[in-house]
Amino acid sequence: MSAVPDGKKLVRSPSGLRMVPENGAFNSPFSLDEPQWVPDKECSRCMQCEAKFDFITRKHHCRRCGRCFCDKCCSRKLPLPRMCFVDPVRQCGQCSATSGREGDFYERQLRVLMGGGTFLVTQGSSEKSETMSCRLSNNHRYLFMDGDSSSGSHFEVELSRITSMQVQTDGSTPGGGTSRACGMLLQYRPPGSQELQQLQLDTTGDDRKGPAAWLAAMHKAAKLLYESRDQ
Repeated sequence: MSAVPDGKKLVRSPSGLRMVPENGAFNSPFSLDEPQWVPDKECSRCMQCEAKFDFITRKHHCRRCGRCFCDKCCSRKLPLPRMCFVDPVRQCGQCSATSGREGDFYERQLRVLMGGGTFLVTQGSSEKSETMSCRLSNNHRYLFMDGDSSSGSHFEVELSRITSMQVQTDGSTPGGGTSRACGMLLQYRPPGSQELQQLQLDTTGDDRKGPAAWLAAMHKAAKLLYESRDQ
């Protein structure tokens, strides 16, 4: 499945232009569907300040939640990559705050995840571990695990099949600083199976700053992943 080309197409919706996968089955697991707009006939007042809509006070729909607002309450235009919009789109105050917080994930943390990190990987209850490079695929749909050139080992986990993900920390750092991520335990269902498999990733070597940043980015990715499932 990971070898299937991820073709894109440009589509126009009432909310704006979107660049989406040609096959909807290959959507990013972080993506959100466009909301249904509240019908104009059901909205005579702003759904935040309750200003009455008229010739001067025009109604606008938030592209993220689909509710009706006046221009004052829905004036900000921000990127909305989770819905694949090409350009920034109009959003209400609450949604623009949420999109703003997600912006850091799309601008920085996704790059960290796709750049990868090196971990000591243990599958299931095995007592054998292997040092592997772990990275998020460019389409955001898989975690790729690659051993060194001598072993040639490779396997992948589809994010949509992950049922739980727990980032582990090493406690307080010297000097009373905040704790640092040192490992991750995840459970997933392999294709064609309902049985849960377990995967343990642990930082290894002296340079743990990079892998710790990768794990922290995975923690944020998990939040968005589960949020997408709930919508």
